[in-house]
Amino acid sequence: MIMIVSSSTDVPPTTVAIIAATLDVAAPAITTIAPTVAALIQSVMSASPPPTHATKRPRDTTPPVSGGEPGSLAVLDAEPESDEDDIGPMPEAPGDDDAEDGPQPPGEQKKRKKRKVLAHEKLFLDHLPSADRYYKSFMHRDVINTVTVTKTDFVLTTSMDGHLKLWKKQAEGIEFVKHYRAHLGPVLAVSGSSDGTVFATVGSDGCKVFDVVNFDMINMLKLDFEPKTCCWIHQSGTAQTLLAISEQGTSTIRIYDGRGDGKPLYTLDKLHRHPVHLMVYNDRYDTVISADEGGFIEYWQPSEPWELPTGVKGLWEFKSSTDLYEFKKAKSLPTSIVFSPQQTQFSTLSLPDRQVRIFNFLSGKKTRQYDESLQAIQEMQQAGTAVFRMDDMEFGRRLAADRELEKIGLGVGSCAWDESGGFLLYPTMLGIKVVNTVSNRVVRVLGKDETSRWMNLALYQGAPSKKGLATIAMAASANPLLAERESRDPTLFCTAYKRSRFYLFSQTEPEDTKGGDRDVFNERPTREEQSVAMAQPVKIGGQLGTSAVIHTTKGDIHFKLFPDQAPKAVENFCTHAKEGYYNGIIFHRIIKKFMLQSGDPLGDGTGGESIWGSEFEDEFDPSLRHDRPYTLSMANAGPKTNGSQFFITTVPTPWLDDKHTVFGRATLGLDVIHAIEDVRTDKGDKPYDDIKMVSIDIGN
Repeated sequence: MIMIVSSSTDVPPTTVAIIAATLDVAAPAITTIAPTVAALIQSVMSASPPPTHATKRPRDTTPPVSGGEPGSLAVLDAEPESDEDDIGPMPEAPGDDDAEDGPQPPGEQKKRKKRKVLAHEKLFLDHLPSADRYYKSFMHRDVINTVTVTKTDFVLTTSMDGHLKLWKKQAEGIEFVKHYRAHLGPVLAVSGSSDGTVFATVGSDGCKVFDVVNFDMINMLKLDFEPKTCCWIHQSGTAQTLLAISEQGTSTIRIYDGRGDGKPLYTLDKLHRHPVHLMVYNDRYDTVISADEGGFIEYWQPSEPWELPTGVKGLWEFKSSTDLYEFKKAKSLPTSIVFSPQQTQFSTLSLPDRQVRIFNFLSGKKTRQYDESLQAIQEMQQAGTAVFRMDDMEFGRRLAADRELEKIGLGVGSCAWDESGGFLLYPTMLGIKVVNTVSNRVVRVLGKDETSRWMNLALYQGAPSKKGLATIAMAASANPLLAERESRDPTLFCTAYKRSRFYLFSQTEPEDTKGGDRDVFNERPTREEQSVAMAQPVKIGGQLGTSAVIHTTKGDIHFKLFPDQAPKAVENFCTHAKEGYYNGIIFHRIIKKFMLQSGDPLGDGTGGESIWGSEFEDEFDPSLRHDRPYTLSMANAGPKTNGSQFFITTVPTPWLDDKHTVFGRATLGLDVIHAIEDVRTDKGDKPYDDIKMVSIDIGN
């Protein structure tokens, strides 16, 4: 190829070489060139010297143009390949410029990864419990070990003495329905069907089946073996109800007809090699997940040949490609398995490693893991990086309780999913954590100021109303016909370690309730308890006031007094109140998240005397502890130094037990207590603006 152009001029050797390389011809073939073209080439060459074959070629991600070769002008500037977004948080790459603070020069700024967010997060949070403290609790006679919420809006609780109670969810709170003595011994395991219509309990004396909607016991299965756990394994709407029951001490699982005669339909003895202690059913994919005491997890279909389902699209084929060996590797056992409402993922709690894991159901891969081990919590407490800072004494008490849990191998409870499948709630020694599993953030901690160690959780998010609104999609709809509706009442039901009560967390704080103690005494005393109470002599203090109303400049606070347990403290308080001793006295010491103190006529914490003119002794009763907020207790300067001063706690203060006499608890006006607690104070904890007790009324 020969280039011949008019208006010829001499061509410099460098230009000839560049043109020859570009046109893939020999240099002698180029004879003449237009002056304007030569000038243009010279200006380009002076601005950017031509690369030679010795120069390292930059990374090229585009095919060469016109047969270009390395070092030619045909190499174009191409954008580097973009990496696909990785799932989950990733460690910072070495030498990443994103680690540098401040603006970067133009052309050097790197693309930052976007933080993953959960769509409509605020809407989902608005339909979860938000109160810091529980607003109601109900009791059994013995320690409650399970709580279950069904799709039919029933709540079922069982206790260690074999009793079962059914409750119906109302527009606000719950209503008691029926009570059964299901077993003579402890309830070992329970299971509710996927459609919420039947419920089963197993104990050492057999299995009982209940019709939930009609709250009736419909069947009793006599078992010739010691049961371990149970699980309903039939899909919603099927005629036959299948119940799987595992055997204690062996790997055998037996399948029964829940409404049948008690004879096993099938016996499975090859699924596991160790006793099965957990079974859960996935209604969407008709698959059972079971875990044994050897740390192995198995998937199987609840029909012959009782093996890994083959008709589930996308389900893993080889267990080696999953993370289901995670527990065996960690030498730990899952203590609970809970499916998300969409049943596409499940969460586990385990001991002794105390890890919270989330798995994808179809792939069997672990997608999230949260470390809740005691060592990690201690390190965060010491470093100040925990979700919230806890008093060292209270932290030590909770740590001891958790170590006791670990020692007896009771487990660490169970978790609950919200209806979106984006939030996971699980119990810890610090409280009940609400975790956004998409953004990996703790968005709330419920019950952190309570003294209970929360265990088993069950979440209700329905909307019991005449209009039938029951889903977030309907609540978020712009349909004007759905604009007016009754509000939802999201409620978290939970049990606690060694407690005979179950607790309700909602969007209602205790001070918002209309009246009465939040701990409901729904159990009648036994004949033995009644006879013991009648045999006890009536104390003088029993004739004193049993209630009081303190009228303050911020509002009224109602108290229940305990003259039988603390007769002298109640008599001293009531007599002072009736005589007007406390009228006009200020709250001289207020410490947020601790207490409010008053009762000193001098207003500085150094004055006041008892009705007897001298200090009187302490009255400690094991039934009255500083285990909850709103406790009315005597202030003192040491043992047997009680006078006229008293204080009201705003949080649990167990370190004050057996040091200060408890003689009352607030029942109403809790919002007034917090209003006083929130006032501004000086360095000596004295309010800048005086808050006074106007008067005190005593009731019998």
